[in-house]
Amino acid sequence: MNKILVTGGGGYIGSIAAYLLLQKGYQVVVLDNLSTGYKGPVDYLTTKFPRKIKFYNKDIRDNLDDVFQRERNIEAVLHYAASYLVDESMRLPEKYFSNNVCGSNNLLTYMFKYKINKIVFSSTCAVYGEANYVPVDEKHPTNPTNPYGESKRMVEKIIEWYGKQKGLSYVILRYFNVCGASDDGEIGDSKNPSTLLVQNAVRAALNIAPFFLTCPKVDTPDKTPIRDYVNVVDLNEAHIIALRYLQNKGSNQIINLGTGIGSSVNEILEKVQEITGFNFIVKPTMPRQGEYAKMIADITLAKKILNWEPKRSLADSILTMVKWYKKYPKGWEK
Repeated sequence: MNKILVTGGGGYIGSIAAYLLLQKGYQVVVLDNLSTGYKGPVDYLTTKFPRKIKFYNKDIRDNLDDVFQRERNIEAVLHYAASYLVDESMRLPEKYFSNNVCGSNNLLTYMFKYKINKIVFSSTCAVYGEANYVPVDEKHPTNPTNPYGESKRMVEKIIEWYGKQKGLSYVILRYFNVCGASDDGEIGDSKNPSTLLVQNAVRAALNIAPFFLTCPKVDTPDKTPIRDYVNVVDLNEAHIIALRYLQNKGSNQIINLGTGIGSSVNEILEKVQEITGFNFIVKPTMPRQGEYAKMIADITLAKKILNWEPKRSLADSILTMVKWYKKYPKGWEK
């Protein structure tokens, strides 16, 4: 595969995906409406890899003929573009069903029109809802507890139906919690404020912003939610392996991406303070809606199908974020 379309390529995960693809010799077409993404990482990559990357300021719900007509030899799509805030989805479900579901279906319609039949879809462990057992494997029932998770499950179902009826080749990757920056610290999370725990803790340790505890009390040993934190580069390397898997005519798959290790919110805060050597004040605030107690990935299938497992530790993720935030304390500018 030579040319890959990356939707949401101005966002945190998508921009690092574009960086990895370019480093591995691919051509990249970035599609992003910049509502939550940034032009900064695209400009950075354009400077670093001239003539290898194209950018289109487009919403996935738009008419996309001009993109696909100009970029005739796109071979596959990495689909990251989505609204992603659990708490917001509880307040604005219509935004999530419009952007995530209708937008994804529109993208797929244009893929079929231009005879592109390979997609790697960015999904989420939020499709499972409250875990009946941990670690959670792909056979776990899907019972989302918020519109964000429901919207992602709806897109999964659309993709599954198109696989059966229209010959779509797909790998659906259900992420657990993502953290870290690119290994060189050049591309990271610009959301300000971030909604991601490890990012917020590192920002607090570097005295960039205060830390507000947004989690509810839950039924875990220290009463804070337990999550599985996977490095963003490891995560994106799995996407590239999934692309190659589809190129080699691999069967359609739904696969978890995590580490198989759970850490509570309090444990993360202690780890960040230990690694950075800086203590910070934890300020309680209004708990977010739609959260659940415990979510840890079973990554047996990722190892079996993709021969993938994470290489980077939580400490590695924290250290790359320290690099990133020291260089870009406010992230990319809008």
